[in-house]
Amino acid sequence: MAAKKNDKTKLIIVLVAIVAIIAVLYRMGIFEMVSIENMQKLKVWIEGFGALGPVVYIGIYVAAALFFLPGLPIALLAGIAFGPIMGGLWALTGATLGATAACFVARYAARSMVEGWAQTNPAFKKIDEGVEKQGWRMLMITRLVPVFPYNIQNYAYGLTKINIVTFFVVSFICMAPGAFAFTFMSGAIVAGESPAQIMMYLAIGAIFFVAVSLIPGYLKKKKGIEAA
Repeated sequence: MAAKKNDKTKLIIVLVAIVAIIAVLYRMGIFEMVSIENMQKLKVWIEGFGALGPVVYIGIYVAAALFFLPGLPIALLAGIAFGPIMGGLWALTGATLGATAACFVARYAARSMVEGWAQTNPAFKKIDEGVEKQGWRMLMITRLVPVFPYNIQNYAYGLTKINIVTFFVVSFICMAPGAFAFTFMSGAIVAGESPAQIMMYLAIGAIFFVAVSLIPGYLKKKKGIEAA
């Protein structure tokens, strides 16, 4: 009885926090800007923070992971705002911290609510069964091959038995190729007027994408890991 009451208290706190954060983000105009069409506006807004720009960007990525905002525009934004290399690093950091935050919320703060989502979403069940059979390798596969959407994965893994530290480390490593692929592609947009530089960025981004597509097949062949 006490446990249920404690769960309800946690849920209320989480819901109040979510409403407060959403209100702040709405007032700041983040929801309107988080789209491919408004990427330039978001870039200018982040650059206005100067040296704190990367911190603001990472905060936006964390918020996107927690509130199911589209991640693609934010990932592309990193390459435009910070360049392909530093942008890739900030995008990867934001994606990993956001994923871990969502996993943590699902496991400790809003488990009852997330379990309710899981009952109507078969993806949650598949991930849970995959972790039971393959452990952290299931996370590795779903990060390298986005069979399940990024936001759903983050909350789904919070209901599994995977260790939070393992979740963080594996996510960071396995999301790196995708993060840098996006930032090198988007970085080509602001590479300047040099066609050679633009082609170089596009080529490096393409290499990352190819690597992401080949790694799962290689792992499956070598270790017998089955994708979901």
